[in-house]
Amino acid sequence: MKIFLAGATGAIGKQLLPMLVSAGHTVTATTQHPDKMRSIHSAGAIPMLVNALDKEEVLAAVEKAHPEIIIHQLTAIPANLNLRHFDEGFSVTNRLRTEGTDYLLAAARAVGTRRFIAQSYAGWYARTGDWTKAEDDPLISSGISDGRKTLDATIHVETAVLTEKAIEGFVLRYGSFYGPGTSLAPGAWFFEGIRQRRVPIVGEGSGHWSFIHIDDAAAATLAAINASTPGLYNITDDEPAPVSVWLPYLAEVLGAKAPRRAPKWLAAIRSRRVRRGCYDETSRCVQPQSQVIAPLDAEMADLATGV
Repeated sequence: MKIFLAGATGAIGKQLLPMLVSAGHTVTATTQHPDKMRSIHSAGAIPMLVNALDKEEVLAAVEKAHPEIIIHQLTAIPANLNLRHFDEGFSVTNRLRTEGTDYLLAAARAVGTRRFIAQSYAGWYARTGDWTKAEDDPLISSGISDGRKTLDATIHVETAVLTEKAIEGFVLRYGSFYGPGTSLAPGAWFFEGIRQRRVPIVGEGSGHWSFIHIDDAAAATLAAINASTPGLYNITDDEPAPVSVWLPYLAEVLGAKAPRRAPKWLAAIRSRRVRRGCYDETSRCVQPQSQVIAPLDAEMADLATGV
């Protein structure tokens, strides 16, 4: 099939591109970085330099590729994300998830693209009820300060794709990435923060996280190409764990000292609501519908071996 991969040089795009080519698809892959065009060509795809926030450029690129399927993996997350200024760090990514999504969907309609697959995130479920969350559980609606714009942008991409009547829409809510090219890889900000004891356990550390190895996220995206039922899917591993468990364990695996502990009141002073919630209130996810896409748990790496 002819596939248009928007965002081919990000963390998931770099893993997904060779999978698409190996599966026999004709892939047009975009980047905004001229120095990354060669790597796309070397992977066997057609490279295209595109400013994803330029409506006319996006339309021209999609018209030239004339794809059956568009895969939206556009992000611009800083290499050293500062969680104290979460929305600021995600400002460009938020535009890519609002304006960029709208431009891609408009182009898809113009050329008659059949299917649209978009990236989302599984960490925005409401911190109420059971820890286990499925796709139809509500998202956060209040009590968030810094991070609100990022949540709104995530809601925008999901709503725009899933309400598009002319196209088969798939939204993949990935768990927190780990592995090559992610924040949980050697040298990356989160990985090094754990090693340097800059990531604390806040309160009881009861917030549950759902992770996904970047290779498994890419494999699930590949599987969505031939999946029969459009819709919203959690794409996570099947072993969510509270921060009080996974953070000390991961620190031990990395040869670091045990993480510090911080009371909620101190975390409230030193950081904003979104950061505090990550370590003490995050709801875990399950992926009951992801089995419609692919039997993921047969292949998934666990956090310790994957990092």
